[in-house]
Amino acid sequence: MINGKRIAVVMPAYNAQKTLEKTVRELPDSVDIKILVDDHSRDETAALSKSLGVQTFIHDANYGYGRNQQTCYREALAAGADIVVMVHPDYQYTPTLVSAMASMVASGVYDMVLASRILGGGALRGGMPMYKYIANRALTAFQNLFLGVKLSEYHTGYRAFSRELLQTLPLLENSDDFVFDNQMIAQAVMFNFQIGEISCPTKYFEEASSINFKRSVKYGLEVLRTTFDFVAHKTGIRQSARFEVSGRKVTQQYYSQAPQGL
Repeated sequence: MINGKRIAVVMPAYNAQKTLEKTVRELPDSVDIKILVDDHSRDETAALSKSLGVQTFIHDANYGYGRNQQTCYREALAAGADIVVMVHPDYQYTPTLVSAMASMVASGVYDMVLASRILGGGALRGGMPMYKYIANRALTAFQNLFLGVKLSEYHTGYRAFSRELLQTLPLLENSDDFVFDNQMIAQAVMFNFQIGEISCPTKYFEEASSINFKRSVKYGLEVLRTTFDFVAHKTGIRQSARFEVSGRKVTQQYYSQAPQGL
């Protein structure tokens, strides 16, 4: 807990058995709620998560990274979290920054905090492939221009959010794939939430999840499309439910209750 606010860490997981325990062990004492959503892993991720005392939810199929996050945020809000920090359980990002990121949100200054691999120049030192670094810088410059903000990167998977932001953004309108992260930032900008950044070291190694070149190209094209959709909505050329207040949110009821007597 920080400033009287309950902190939840959510971990979207897929085949994270080898790195999960190290990630969980390094989470700071300020974390009140630990949640892992297993996206139908082929290994023992879910069983290990339960043994570590983490609230564990298991998808009945592999729905994708974006859908996994939707479940993460829904369950964190239902558990009473005031601040939610997404930590990848592949140990690519250090869990020790959770308190710092949550504090930035708890201060009331920021609604979203991104742990940037670019600030401080740690991306290449941590082993980021050169083609990914170049694409990161190019896409970031492009989005800064058209979204009207100035971030060091849009593509980190280490983030903190206020409860208000998660209740407001129409996250159910986003992709089930990796571009979900990028769409979420575009939504935060559209809804005038304040975004802060903190420098974060990163590590690229065999067990760390990282999309291949083909998936990276697909992701880059989807980032461009997200940017065009943002501009089209902002200028009134074409409306998108993703950027509408009325868009579907993770806090909306998504199941029906069984009739009495069944």
